[in-house]
Amino acid sequence: MPTSSDYERMLREAELRVTSPRIAVLSAVHDHPHADTESIFGVVRESLGAVSHQAVYDVLKALTNAGLVRRIQPQGSVARYETRVGDNHHHVVCRSCEAIADIDCAVGHAPCLTASDDHGFTIDEAEVVYWGLCPDCSTAQRN
Repeated sequence: MPTSSDYERMLREAELRVTSPRIAVLSAVHDHPHADTESIFGVVRESLGAVSHQAVYDVLKALTNAGLVRRIQPQGSVARYETRVGDNHHHVVCRSCEAIADIDCAVGHAPCLTASDDHGFTIDEAEVVYWGLCPDCSTAQRN
């Protein structure tokens, strides 16, 4: 579990100024992976009290640009954020409740980075989204 001083260190290493909103947003994203902006705003507001939506949007943008958080947006969904960065993991999304979970690449070192035809591109990341029903929604559908 990262501490406030860990978040401060991360911000400094990313050459970002250490502020209460940045620490609160990093903590919220870490504690609530795949949360949307509105959920993050709620957690930050509980932590800090008065904070504007714009401040949270600005912090999320700065943290994303600095590589401290990753923004994902499955088709038909609002943007979501996670602190798991720097690897090429993928996601599984429930078609019913929109729950999201991380999925590591299946075999070897980032196998999905080997495209059948790269068309001359230098590929450094692949995005794969698996869709289905989570265990709770699968059970509910059968009943």
